[in-house]
Formats: sequence, structure tokens, C-alpha cells
Amino acid sequence: MFEILSIVAPVFGLIALGYLFGWRGWLSSTAEQGVSEFAFHLAIPALLFKTIITADFQNLSVAGVWLSFYGAVVVTYAASVLGTKFLLRRPSEDAASIAMSSMFGNAVMLGIPISLTTFGPPAAAPLALVLSIHAPTLWLIATLHANIASRDAGAGAGDIVATLFRDLSRNPIIVGIVLGGLWRFSGLQMPDVGLKVLGLLAQAGVPAALVALGLSLVRFEIRGQVPTLAMIVMLKLLLMPLVAITLASLVFELDRLSLGVVAILAAVPTGVNAYIFANQTGGAINSASGAVALGTVSSALTVAILLVFIKP
Repeated sequence: MFEILSIVAPVFGLIALGYLFGWRGWLSSTAEQGVSEFAFHLAIPALLFKTIITADFQNLSVAGVWLSFYGAVVVTYAASVLGTKFLLRRPSEDAASIAMSSMFGNAVMLGIPISLTTFGPPAAAPLALVLSIHAPTLWLIATLHANIASRDAGAGAGDIVATLFRDLSRNPIIVGIVLGGLWRFSGLQMPDVGLKVLGLLAQAGVPAALVALGLSLVRFEIRGQVPTLAMIVMLKLLLMPLVAITLASLVFELDRLSLGVVAILAAVPTGVNAYIFANQTGGAINSASGAVALGTVSSALTVAILLVFIKP
């Protein structure tokens, strides 16, 4: 139990510290923006770039990792859509936003720190593999769903894909992953000085991201219809990791490391991107906000329980 606390406490401690400083006004909104931009425009992309050019992918089951994680995404998405229609009795226009909140976890802010703290540098390979298509895949699915539900004839699938591609091409996380892949494919060796610079940025990225998450939580409130919020949190924190673990262990028989990283990425709470998506589509905005806040708080317990079973 002490080992689990040594992993969970520092991660959620930094989040709590960021929240405290934001709540008390000890860090201004300008500082919050600066910390967030440093983490997501420079430090985390550098971490992912370094991860991809140095990670060992040889013993990694690419298909197994992808199908375990994204199979859990599909099951969670389907359960969310069915729950929205038959349990919550909400309009179909809300289904995409609720599904996004149920499946889009905080993979970068929480998934990376928890995975690296639990498994060390070897976790970098499966992390990079999942994150390489995480945002594009989930955004595309949810955007197409929202477009169909709203019956927006003015925006076809081609327009949606083009807009999504344009937005993602400016996303620093995606840029870091793509540049890392291109560098690795080129066969060039990174100079020692470059690796040290990337290493320093990578070390700063994780704590900066966690503090930025804590600062951002000040803006989120636990609100929204109770049944909707409860369903989102249960799907994200319970169903999705359970399905991911089942697929990874029983179907694809992944090694302990890959299974653990897939489980952690599936178990992290709803990310801020789900709230952004809800604002863009206008569906279940309060519930998305509540899912980010309540999910992050609740995940301190659910992730700790998960680590008891998956930690080597």
C-alpha cells in the first residue's frame, strides 16, 4: 500500500497544490496560462519527441495495444450512446458530448505521469503508441456523431475531416509525436546536447502539466444533471478500464507493462478536451464540466485501486 501511495500521492498532490494556488489567487490567471502553455506547447511535446526517438518498440505488440485501448473506447462509446437514449432519455443532440466525456480521458496530464511513475522509462513506448492517434481518432468519431445528430447538411464528412486535420496540425502534442516519428524514421542520431535539452524539458513537463491541471480545475464545478454525471463518471472510471484490462489480458495477452499502461490510460478521468467539445457542440456542457471536476477527484481513489492490481 505504501508503494501505491508513493505513486498516487505526488501526482494528485501537485494537482491539489495547483488548485490551492489558483483558488486562493496566489497564482494569477496570467500565471496559469503561462504554466499551461509551457507544459503543452513546449515541455510535453519535447517529452513525446524524446520518447519516440529513444523508446524500444521492438517487443511491443502494436495491434494488441491499439485494439485493447480503442476496443475499450468503442465499448464505452456504445454504452454511453445507449445509456443517453434509454436510461437518461436525453435528446440525440447531447449523445456525442456525453460520449466524448465518457471516453476522452486526461491521457496527457494524468496518463503520462502515472504511467512513468509506475513503470519507469519503459512505459514510454506503449504511451507514445496510444497517444499517437488518441486525439485525432476520438475527436473525429465524436465530431462526425455530433454532425449526424444535428443533421447539419452544410458540413459533410470531408469538410469535418479537413477542419479536424487543420486543427490537429497546429496541436503541439500531435506535432511533437509526428516530428519524433519522422526523426526516428530518418535514422539520424540526436546529439548528446540535444538529448540533454529534451531531457530537461521532459522532466519539467510532468510537474508543470499537473500544476496546470490543478489551476484549471478552479474553473470547473461539479454540476449538471445527477444521472448524466453519474453515468459519465462510472463509464469513464469503471467500465472503460475494466474492458481495456479484459481485452489486454484475456484476448490479446499483452505483457505486464503494456497491459498496465493501457489500463492506466483507460482509467484516467475525463479530460478538459471533452469540456471544450461540449462547448463547441452545445450539448451537456454542465455535465462535461462536472465530469472533469468530479472525475479528477474520484480518480485519486479508483486509480490507486487499479495500481494495486497492475503494479509489477
